[in-house]
Amino acid sequence: MEQSSLSDGNATSPTADTSVMALFGVNFLVSRPHRFGLVFWGAAEAEPQVAKDYLHEVLLAEANREAFFDLIEKEGLVVCKNIQAEASSYRRVKGKSSAGRLSQAEYYHHDGCSGPAKPRIDEIRLPHTALDRSVATAVAPFEDVVRAQFEALPERLLADSSIVEGRVLFAEGGDRPPVELWDQIQGRTTRLVRRELDAESARAYFREVDRLAGAYDLPWEAGESRLMLNDHPDLTQTMQHRRAYQKPRVMNEANGSLVKRWTAEELA
Repeated sequence: MEQSSLSDGNATSPTADTSVMALFGVNFLVSRPHRFGLVFWGAAEAEPQVAKDYLHEVLLAEANREAFFDLIEKEGLVVCKNIQAEASSYRRVKGKSSAGRLSQAEYYHHDGCSGPAKPRIDEIRLPHTALDRSVATAVAPFEDVVRAQFEALPERLLADSSIVEGRVLFAEGGDRPPVELWDQIQGRTTRLVRRELDAESARAYFREVDRLAGAYDLPWEAGESRLMLNDHPDLTQTMQHRRAYQKPRVMNEANGSLVKRWTAEELA
């Protein structure tokens, strides 16, 4: 692969094999450290302002935005690291977990489920902060998540009448039900887990779902944005995500807070 170096404005160096991607007249250092998704590490030898905030200066510039969104649709997930600037368009991620109860964000979901239309692109960011973030954000393709939720169920729950039909349909080699039913099928499985498992057992269950689904759950780095395909006319292409505790939850553990926006709609 062709190698390059980041300009001085970027603090974090890539840890995987990298190559140079020419996009919108700028050379970007990129890598693929996971089975899906594309990671941008920075703009190679760019002018300072572009190096500081290549996400807004180049990728989300009005002339380039739709083509960048098309890239996200193709990849499912695009990660942008080493962004030094903090745009005002982000809002804080709401919702808290407790030791005794999972928050809604800990279950796999698409953003905007309560509205008539889901946002096209979901962007989550870890701003520059004095606190590291030990809690992961797990991202995986919708179909892989639904299948993994069935595979990870404890044996005693496999025969529950609420999920048997869906489990058979999503078994390896089985015919998939219409994609319009996937949310309903997934919801029944999630409700069963919520009803039958205590909080830490449910978190352990979802860690196994992450593993079986091959989720992208690499550690967060300050200045990193993750842009995922949250809705597409063909729902089989969409991704789901969740707040993922990768070890038993510790009460009052300090963590860097995430921010988010629905980029396609909020920057239109």
